[in-house]
Amino acid sequence: MNWRMGIRDWRLGIRDWGLNQSPVPSLHKDQHMNLETLRDYLLQKKSTTEEMPFGPEALVFKVAGKMFALVAWQETPLKISLKCDPMEALFLRDMYTAVTPGYHLNKRHWNTVTLDGSVPEAELRRLIDDSYILVVQGLKKAERDALLL
Repeated sequence: MNWRMGIRDWRLGIRDWGLNQSPVPSLHKDQHMNLETLRDYLLQKKSTTEEMPFGPEALVFKVAGKMFALVAWQETPLKISLKCDPMEALFLRDMYTAVTPGYHLNKRHWNTVTLDGSVPEAELRRLIDDSYILVVQGLKKAERDALLL
């Protein structure tokens, strides 16, 4: 078992909390995820809000007031910054040229993914799910419990 599988197994219990909503239909292989599809997927996450605290260039998605995704929606192609386990962040940067250290974020804990089609859609959705889960894990117990209601 490699370290990446260990991270997935560790997070498996949180996935069972019901914080991940039903999946969005998949795109065809030749399509890139567009803003509408991306927003729909992000907003499916339980108690997610969308804000623009850094100005009109960035859509910020939060759970319980904590950011888990930042979308540069005016960029072509789109870019999304996601929270990530530090070891997995390095692995992903080595694996995909479209994954770079988080732009204007803590580069140890955040990756920016360019949505140019080089990162498979299923992997992108997993990265979004993992970012959400990492943020939920960092919440106070009372805040986590409130999400389960």
